[in-house]
Amino acid sequence: MRTRIEKKDKSLRRKERVTFKVRKNTGRHVLYVFRSNKYIYAQIVDSSGKTLLGVSSRSISGQSGPEDKKGRINISFQTGKAIAQKAREMKITDVVFNRGSYKFHGRIKALAQGAREGGLKF
Repeated sequence: MRTRIEKKDKSLRRKERVTFKVRKNTGRHVLYVFRSNKYIYAQIVDSSGKTLLGVSSRSISGQSGPEDKKGRINISFQTGKAIAQKAREMKITDVVFNRGSYKFHGRIKALAQGAREGGLKF
């Protein structure tokens, strides 16, 4: 029971820390990430809260099954590259990465690396 409370507390602290950094950089576009058990979603939102574009791993072709963990990391990387490509088409190059309460490893890290490789700057 105690470890569950500690995990939740750490998650909330991570989320507050990331939210503070995002709010500190006003005027820049924000890259939001949501991770489910099967898919990963990314969207870019402007400073007024309007969603400009979004990409999900459901739309990436050639996806392996969700039980293949390396496949999910590769799909997350491709999702990051796809969001970067769409952002470049809209002439967006500089964003703030909002990972929410997720740790920066695994699929979140792969998406960030794909977005950086695609041309986005965090």
